[in-house]
Amino acid sequence: MNLFKISWANLKDKKLNSFLSALLMTLGIGIISLLLLLNKQLDEQFRRNIKGIDMVVGAKGSPLQLILSSIYQIDSPTGNISLDEAQKIMRNPLVKTAIPLSMGDNYLSFRIVGTNPKYPKHFEANVSEGRLFEKAMEATIGAKVARVTGLKVGDVFAGGHGFDNMDDVHGDKKYKVVGVFETNNSVIDQLILTDISSVWAIHEHAETPGQGANVTNLLMGGDSTQTDDPSQEITSMLIKFRNPMGMVALPRFINENTKMQAASVAFEINRLFSMLGVGIDTLRAIALIIILIAGVSVFISLYNSLKERKYEMALMLSMGATRTKLFVMLLLEGIMLGVAGYIAGVLLSRLGLWLFSRAAESDYHYSFSDFSLLTEEIWLFGGAILIGILAAAIPSIGIYSINLSRTLAEE
Repeated sequence: MNLFKISWANLKDKKLNSFLSALLMTLGIGIISLLLLLNKQLDEQFRRNIKGIDMVVGAKGSPLQLILSSIYQIDSPTGNISLDEAQKIMRNPLVKTAIPLSMGDNYLSFRIVGTNPKYPKHFEANVSEGRLFEKAMEATIGAKVARVTGLKVGDVFAGGHGFDNMDDVHGDKKYKVVGVFETNNSVIDQLILTDISSVWAIHEHAETPGQGANVTNLLMGGDSTQTDDPSQEITSMLIKFRNPMGMVALPRFINENTKMQAASVAFEINRLFSMLGVGIDTLRAIALIIILIAGVSVFISLYNSLKERKYEMALMLSMGATRTKLFVMLLLEGIMLGVAGYIAGVLLSRLGLWLFSRAAESDYHYSFSDFSLLTEEIWLFGGAILIGILAAAIPSIGIYSINLSRTLAEE
């Protein structure tokens, strides 16, 4: 007697009930699996990009918006800040490193960021072709930028004003690509980096000959004098403290005594994850309820099936089958539904991740491409099997209460 074949035949005989049970299991497992995948990859993306950054200084406004725009490049900046004020913070003894950023333009929706060599160095980004930008209107582009736009070393392009359109193009001043970064799996991949003096030149900040090099030297921390042009501005600064005292004293000083705001990276990101966590926990609870409903569905299906097949079971017993074998046969039906629901649920979660990745790629140029099986999903497989067994075990116990002679006589 091949129990697997018989169990499979029984499931096919009840196509609608079997499909409904497997579908509910699929939806529950698919949602949980997708949440696990997104949680892991979002956490990796967030943690990777904030590594080594303690505070962001920018214009007053939403601190979370300042973090998202300056670190992750997925929101609009809160405004600009005076370079003169920014330099005072750079020279503070509590500050170990300060990386300036100046934003506002894009090329085919990839952001053009004015900065200095400290920025790619912070993200450990290496140039695979060409070299790093050295002077105004030179650009080194991320690997994704090169792949999507087709730009290569030696090409020239004009940026558009704003972050997501090319309607207002600065056609009179063009950037020259001097290098391409290798794939870094950080925000660098989707950025076009240039010297900060390029952004000022594009937006018509007049500068005297040689001033661009002098400003770059200032922003690298090589000079203690200030710029001659008080109107020059940057968008924000990424700050790393020299010691924990910086986190205690400097943010409060900036927020209370300057026109700028200081946003704590760890605090804002934890707050963001806390807000997201409520929605994730709700979805996870819904998924668990769906899985439990799937278990109930399996239970009802097998319970009704046992009543309908009581005569068939009695015949099998009279032909030499043991009650234990029949019990195992019904358990197999529950296990098969659990396995089918798990496999379909995992595949559904990968489809969901792919769709989410395409949307994130289109809107923010972030991609989520790790489709490998997580350790938690292995435990999820065990849970699916357990639910299938428990749902099948209760009605299957009825096998031991079948009165063989009475059942055969009544039928």
